[in-house]
Amino acid sequence: MKRLFLILGMALTLVSNNAVALEPMPIVAVGPGARIHGADVSRWQHPNGRSIDFNKMLVAGVRFVWIKGSDSTDSADVLAKKYLLIDHSAAQQAGLYTGFYYYAHLPDSTDKVFIAADAKAQAQKAVWRLASIGGYTNQDLPIALDMENNCVRTSGGVCTKYMNKKYVTLWTTTWLAEVTAKTNRKPFIYSYPQFLETALVRSPELASYPLWIAAYGKDPALTTSQPGTKTVGCFAHSWTKSDCTSNWQFWQYTSCGIAGKYGVPGGRLDLNVFNGDAIKFQALTSGTWQPEVTDLLPVNEPTTMQMVSSSFATTNDPANFVVDVFRPDGTPVVTGTVDFKSVDTLMPNGVQSVVRSASGRWQIKITGLQAGTYVGFVEFIDASGTHAPSAIPVSFSITQGPTPIPQPSKKPAPKPAPAPVDSCAKQIRN
Repeated sequence: MKRLFLILGMALTLVSNNAVALEPMPIVAVGPGARIHGADVSRWQHPNGRSIDFNKMLVAGVRFVWIKGSDSTDSADVLAKKYLLIDHSAAQQAGLYTGFYYYAHLPDSTDKVFIAADAKAQAQKAVWRLASIGGYTNQDLPIALDMENNCVRTSGGVCTKYMNKKYVTLWTTTWLAEVTAKTNRKPFIYSYPQFLETALVRSPELASYPLWIAAYGKDPALTTSQPGTKTVGCFAHSWTKSDCTSNWQFWQYTSCGIAGKYGVPGGRLDLNVFNGDAIKFQALTSGTWQPEVTDLLPVNEPTTMQMVSSSFATTNDPANFVVDVFRPDGTPVVTGTVDFKSVDTLMPNGVQSVVRSASGRWQIKITGLQAGTYVGFVEFIDASGTHAPSAIPVSFSITQGPTPIPQPSKKPAPKPAPAPVDSCAKQIRN
């Protein structure tokens, strides 16, 4: 005999063999504009490690939550993984539908083959993360690609190089197609109208993927409101329709939601609405995917390293190395970093800066080296334990350069403190 209980907002059906089947709560359109309401969260919604009360979020009318699940950079990815594992389980136990998004950083390259290889490596990273939470169930939305940054080189915190539109489009379509092939669901793309117009080439291929659009300042409670429209003219991108509106599925309409109202620590929260009814929403969750052993993140997988280029001269010049690190199948590694180690303890390693220019490719810049001959190795290490370490032996000589003449420094005139800016001034505060 079956008996139905409601525990913590989740419908649990007890069947005769004592198994427990979990089902999400019914989808209700009680958000602004009688739309299905949702939120999106990341580590920033966990100040000082505090937890999110997803049961309170459910009671407040939310029915789905996007969770940051992965990132191109290792340090951000570690935090994303930590809170994905916590929030994905807690949100589904509360009865919410969940999705996770991958934040993309693009490679510093104009080589089409290299760009496509990087996109495939980052797609693999996203699939491994999905596999780590058990794949897709009927309570999961497809993965979303967070594509909002086409800067590939910075200096002093300022972007000095942006990727060309055709290469951004190549990377994006490759990532989307790779994830589709591996999970049998089309991923979403998340971005804002200006980026979609200026950083991506319009194409039917892009338009075939569902859009999660970020557009603030318009109230979704008004049925006439549409995200990403101009007062005059159109944003011309792959999802633009003939009437200048966008063909969107999810709309992130504010970053200034009242966090506490939804059980979230902190002062503000991103809020979203869905463009459609419950049947259309549930169609996005069809098609489960359970990972095979080969889909799971490898442990201590062997790696090989290749020196791409090197340069070194005098004590006044930096020593530079560019290296690639590969998996056994010849594809780039997706996590880890590199450094230079001298085997002579009397010779310093200098001041090193390491830049990841793409998946599996790093540039090492070493300053402060003394004159002499250096014998050592460039090593690859992966704190996540996904890929095994590897190394290349290197030797090079640094000659003494002329002593630089110190230049007097000018003391900059003090600048007045900028006036405080209210970033929520023109946003909806629900």
